[in-house]
Amino acid sequence: MNTYYKKYIPYLFLLPSFIFLTLFFFIPFFQTIFLSFQDYSNDIYNPVFAGFSNYKLLFSSQEFYTALINTFIFLILAVPILSVLPLIVAVFINQKIRGISIYKVLIYLPVVVSIVVVAIAFKWIYAQEGILNYFLELFHFRPIGWLTDTHFAMLSIAIVTIYKGIGYYMMIYLSALIGVPKELYEAADIDGASPLKKHLTVTVPHIMPVIALVVTVSSISALKVFAEIYVMTKGGPLNSTKTIVYYIYERAFENLDLSMAAAASVVLLLVILIFSIINIIFFEGKRYKL
Repeated sequence: MNTYYKKYIPYLFLLPSFIFLTLFFFIPFFQTIFLSFQDYSNDIYNPVFAGFSNYKLLFSSQEFYTALINTFIFLILAVPILSVLPLIVAVFINQKIRGISIYKVLIYLPVVVSIVVVAIAFKWIYAQEGILNYFLELFHFRPIGWLTDTHFAMLSIAIVTIYKGIGYYMMIYLSALIGVPKELYEAADIDGASPLKKHLTVTVPHIMPVIALVVTVSSISALKVFAEIYVMTKGGPLNSTKTIVYYIYERAFENLDLSMAAAASVVLLLVILIFSIINIIFFEGKRYKL
């Protein structure tokens, strides 16, 4: 084969991925931006150009601000635990313990199960006469409306997300822990460092890029949470669990207000972009001299 054509062979391997991204990411991405500047209120099949009016209506909507605040509340509830707890679990799992493979499988099992199945199972657990309230009554406590009380609904959904994600992020941390030099742990032991100090001074600095990855990925996942809310609360009670993505779903598929849904999607994209940049600067700023 001519050497002139050989240099193009790597691009042929990239071509399927490029086509896939074009069809399912780039085209929908630009279509969404285009739709956000259209007005579908009079005729869904013949929209008219509306300029920034959809964004003006969006930012004057109290319902949108409620969804935005709820999204950040969910992020605050879920992301810190999803970033720290899997690391603690990974550190324990990384030890030489008998039957460690069984523990890994049991912890990772919720990741394999569909989020819809997990949400339905927890909906039964959280029911007014479910197992949680059964144990509360057993110890003479009043039953709690886990999914019907505005004070507990968002926390209950965050617990489901945390339960589903611990195993996934644990495996990411485990792959990073393998690369930490054991000589540093031995040196820390000689210096008399406690287990906590040993991991704070050796483990955490070495896997900081992975921690940044987990924080970024979990933040994006929290900002896009939908399935748990759709199955368990449908945004209730009193919109206390309605997030941006559920707001977009309601606008697009229940109200057929495609333009407002598209505008909210663009805002969500900007929010995710800002959070990703903040995470990169906070965790990787020194590495990239930011």
